[in-house]
Amino acid sequence: MDIAAATRDTRAVTRPPLRLSPRHLPLAVTIGLFVVMFGAGSLLFDGFFSLQVFLNLLIDNAFLAITAIGMTFVILSGGIDLSVGSVIALTTMVSASLVQQHGVSPAVVIPLVLAMGAGMGFVMGVIIQRFDVQPFIVTLAGMFLARGLCYLISIDSITIQNRFYVDVSSHRIPFLFDTSITWNVIIALVLFVAAIYLAHYTRFGRTVYAIGGNEQSALLMGLPVPRTKVLVYTFSGFCSALAGVAFTFYMVSGYALHAGGMEMDAIAAVVIGGTLLTGGFGTVAGTLFGVLIHGTIQTLIMFEGTLSSWWTKIVIGLLLLASCLLQRLFERRLVGVKRGG
Repeated sequence: MDIAAATRDTRAVTRPPLRLSPRHLPLAVTIGLFVVMFGAGSLLFDGFFSLQVFLNLLIDNAFLAITAIGMTFVILSGGIDLSVGSVIALTTMVSASLVQQHGVSPAVVIPLVLAMGAGMGFVMGVIIQRFDVQPFIVTLAGMFLARGLCYLISIDSITIQNRFYVDVSSHRIPFLFDTSITWNVIIALVLFVAAIYLAHYTRFGRTVYAIGGNEQSALLMGLPVPRTKVLVYTFSGFCSALAGVAFTFYMVSGYALHAGGMEMDAIAAVVIGGTLLTGGFGTVAGTLFGVLIHGTIQTLIMFEGTLSSWWTKIVIGLLLLASCLLQRLFERRLVGVKRGG
């Protein structure tokens, strides 16, 4: 009995301690940062710690979340998409022009602009894959093209007075404890769930990760690399157009200057969420928390009351720099884990 007890004690002593896998560290850091920031706001400002304030983060940033989800797949594949903000603006302009000035039904306009965004993404993806052009250059051209088309439609803002858009914009869906959300939040959360399934439970998602990790190895493994790369940009274009629809519901107008710099906010949210800019590593869940961090900074500045809204950009820039530095450490640890395995 004594020998058995001693053996059990030895096993208990020599049992390896629980450690967080390096693969989960970026997501854990992102979630921890959000909790710290939201907790700090709760301590500093009365009324900050409430469910409605948290839901407002989603309400005010639903279109950014939709855009960032599409951007996540692009960056996971090792690419970049600079056209997303301009596609959002073009979607609002086309929607406003068709609905307000030409009397086209929203039931026709919304599928049309979604197809337009997906089509633009498809064309950029084909050019990137077929002609081996850098995604930065192709999507930069797409950015200028979409923004220029906005000004061809109108240089002025077009206010939408269509009953459907006005009702969707003003309608609140009851939630817990006398709180409420909007249809934009529903759209963003449905896309979020679908994107998680797409990224982690489909062949398409596995191929995206493989391309970002090593495209040549993915080709040697027989994965459909060319088709997947085109589909990644098609999906990003679709998400941008969907974000444009959500932005139209939010602003109830179309304007060529809408979503200025949104592409940078989306990239920042993805990177702060733990996705490596080199591709092959990251999560959709991390991107959502990256968006929530962006919204929390905005809300903290609003509650403070005396700081300029430009402080949001300053803080995001600092967090982005810190995230890039942390990514280098994560990459080294991942390399060490792979060699050790």
